[in-house]
Amino acid sequence: MTDAIRTFSLPNAGPGPDPFSIDALPDDVDFVVLFFQRDHYCTNCRQQVQSIAEHVAAFRERGAEPVSIVPEPRERVAEWQGEYDLPYPLLADPDADVGDAYDQPVRFGLLGNVSDFFGRMPAVVVIDRRGENLEVAYTYRSRSTFDRPALEDVLAELDALRDGE
Repeated sequence: MTDAIRTFSLPNAGPGPDPFSIDALPDDVDFVVLFFQRDHYCTNCRQQVQSIAEHVAAFRERGAEPVSIVPEPRERVAEWQGEYDLPYPLLADPDADVGDAYDQPVRFGLLGNVSDFFGRMPAVVVIDRRGENLEVAYTYRSRSTFDRPALEDVLAELDALRDGE
C-alpha cells in the first residue's frame, strides 16, 4: 500500500493543492487524515464534512490535514464545496480507485459494487508522514452509514501517535 499512498492524485474542489497528492502538502503536515465518504447524497457524510470543518483547527494543531474523499465526479463534489465552504481539501474520486486502494468497505456484494449508494461505507485512514516511508497509522472501517468514529476519538488517536514519537 505504500506505493498507493505515494502516488494517488485526485481533483480537489476545496482549498489546497489541485490536483491533490500527499506529496504536495507542506513538510510541517505530519499526518493526513483521509475521510472516505459514501456518495453525494449521503446525509451523514454531509454532516461529517461540516463537523470536520468545525474541528479543522484542532486537526492542524496536531500537525494533521483532514481530507474528505467522495466517490463522485468533481462537479458533484464542487457542489458540496459551494454549499459548505469547507476549509480543507475535498477530493473527487469518481471511479472510487483510491477508496478501493484503501479498502473502503463495500456491502451487499455485487449490488454494492454497482452502486456506491447501496454499498460503499465510510472509512477513516490516518497516514503518518514523519518517517522515510509513509505509513498507515490508524484505520476505521465502518459497518453502516451511521458507524463513524467521533472526531474527538480521531483527534485522540493523533495525540497518541504524536506522544509515541
